[in-house]
Amino acid sequence: MKWFGRKSGREGSRPVLARGAGMAVPLGEWPQSYEAQVRSGYAANPVAQRAVKFVMDAIAGAPLAASDPALLTLANARMQGLELSATLAAQLMLHGNAYVQILGDGAGGVAELFALRPERVSVETDAAGWPVAYRYRVGGSVTPIAAEDASGRVQLIHIRGFNPLDDHYGLGCLGAASGAIAIHNAATRWNKALLDNAARPSGALVYEPGDGSALSPAQFDRLKGEMEAGFAGAANAGRPMLLEGGLKWQAMSMTPADMDFVGLKAAAAREIALAFGVPPMLIGLPGDNSYANYREANKAVWRMTILPLADLVLTALAQGLAPWFADAKLWVEVDKVPAMAEDRERLWRSVSGADFLSDAEKRVMLGLGQGPEQERGS
Repeated sequence: MKWFGRKSGREGSRPVLARGAGMAVPLGEWPQSYEAQVRSGYAANPVAQRAVKFVMDAIAGAPLAASDPALLTLANARMQGLELSATLAAQLMLHGNAYVQILGDGAGGVAELFALRPERVSVETDAAGWPVAYRYRVGGSVTPIAAEDASGRVQLIHIRGFNPLDDHYGLGCLGAASGAIAIHNAATRWNKALLDNAARPSGALVYEPGDGSALSPAQFDRLKGEMEAGFAGAANAGRPMLLEGGLKWQAMSMTPADMDFVGLKAAAAREIALAFGVPPMLIGLPGDNSYANYREANKAVWRMTILPLADLVLTALAQGLAPWFADAKLWVEVDKVPAMAEDRERLWRSVSGADFLSDAEKRVMLGLGQGPEQERGS
């Protein structure tokens, strides 16, 4: 199979691909490496984690169909307890790339599909910039994987999201959500700091001795230490304070302008959900009325996020496995998805009410084939 077009005879008509075209650098204080981004943007952020898991769980539970039972078995296989399709979908959302190594059974068939961690894979190109091999790096160990074997069959399937700035690597959602995630995490730390300090800027100690004198350095250090030890922190919230002569407590509070971070955090949470293609109301974010109800939002996320992402993954797997399975096809059986049942019911009513169509034509429109009588007649 001429997966990369290197032996197609059209090399002269193809442009030279750029090698080493870098990703756009995120603005602001945001970790540059993928692992650091995942730790801050996925592992430490509840909104991003819930959005990715929402899509993962939906794809893992989606009913799949295939042109060959053996192909369906490979696609439905679990890898270390996780569904293969769900793992690839999560890698595409976070990293923008997913790599699937095809492991043979020793007899010319396919034994297993194994998803590689995308941050460990690098693409090797030829003089014209076309991929010819991959390198899988774990610590100091590097494993080369050829793009195709001697017979032209693919050994590694590369699935990637669209990236206008790079010819070989896809673009994930973490970069687009980086600013909102940084704001959301910073607001969380702000809230934690407020709780540690009685949930408000506590106030100030004012020294008014009457003679205009000031505290000595030793007195200032002792007073500061006593305040931190006896009155700071959530455990000391509400504790009464005993002041010596000349000290007066001046309470302080936050202005409405200082409280804007609360709305800022909510807006950042909705922006994170938007970056991952999940309606905010589906992951418990209040204040979003873009959809009439939960059911409409659920249908929207299936139409606009889950089904397109699943189709990208399944189509790439089918194309990569085409040398082993003739006319390989993998797809989601939309008719069996509960969220799409209402749309399917509406289609059935429309087709059933079309009296000018024959039964065979109605069956074809519904994706049921012509029926046994028509097939025998043809």
